[in-house]
Amino acid sequence: MHAVIRTGGKQYRVAEGDILRVEKLDVEAGSTIDLSDVLLISDGDDVQIGTPLLEGKAVSAEVMTHARADKIQVIKFKRRKKYRRTHGHRQHYTQLKIKSIPGA
Repeated sequence: MHAVIRTGGKQYRVAEGDILRVEKLDVEAGSTIDLSDVLLISDGDDVQIGTPLLEGKAVSAEVMTHARADKIQVIKFKRRKKYRRTHGHRQHYTQLKIKSIPGA
């Protein structure tokens, strides 16, 4: 059984027990959260597709930790003009563990 959920402007295909990184959520680590933006639930041949969301369905997940991703380097330059700028960025994220998907 798997589901497609939407959070942080992105869509994720999840199954029970999966660990995924999503955009930072304002929830304490160790707590449980219900992700109510469920787009699809599939259990073999039984598939439920929302238009755009499935009403009354929510995927339950445990918030494991909050952290920051590895640093990426952003470099701007103009050739032959001696102009160079370097900027770094570390994105905040929340790590979730999927506990349960509502029955199909």
